[in-house]
Amino acid sequence: MSIEPDPFERFDAWLAEASAAEPDANAMTLCTVGPTGQPSARVVLLKHVDHRGFVFYTNLESRKGREALAHPQVALDLHWKSLRRQVRVEGRVERIADAEADAYFATRPRLSQVGAWASLQSQPLPHREALEMRVAEVEARYPGAVPRPPHWSGLRVVPVELEFWTDRSGRLHERHVYRRADPGAERWDIQMLFP
Repeated sequence: MSIEPDPFERFDAWLAEASAAEPDANAMTLCTVGPTGQPSARVVLLKHVDHRGFVFYTNLESRKGREALAHPQVALDLHWKSLRRQVRVEGRVERIADAEADAYFATRPRLSQVGAWASLQSQPLPHREALEMRVAEVEARYPGAVPRPPHWSGLRVVPVELEFWTDRSGRLHERHVYRRADPGAERWDIQMLFP
């Protein structure tokens, strides 16, 4: 059996199959590490992937944003239950270019744009009305186009390792790991793992 030598081409094929089979096929678990070493996981949406890495967007002042920028080694996991597949990614976070973040922000629904300004993400919220008041203030400030807040951007996970996992009967799963031959290298070493 031949194995696709390019993990991004393999990922694109798997994501296309998952998108046809499941809602929210781009949902992925992001794991970051806080200042005490405590890991934290949450689901974010994969918005773009290419040979540079996996991009998601966030408030950089949120817990995940602060942790990812302070400790840039992170992990991602995409699980597609109906296909009995999973992809794990380990790598380093880098902030995307402002022009790329601006272009994506412009495609978001207006309320999502307003919310990016109104939400003090991850900070205590005394009551729901406080958020609603902030939303009204932002809507009044920007009756037309809503610019991207400086604290809202995209993060790219540049992978050093990807694992493609396929469920097999008897728990004899199939696992292929791609590791960069050298940091920044285009070539990947591929290895099978025992399940």
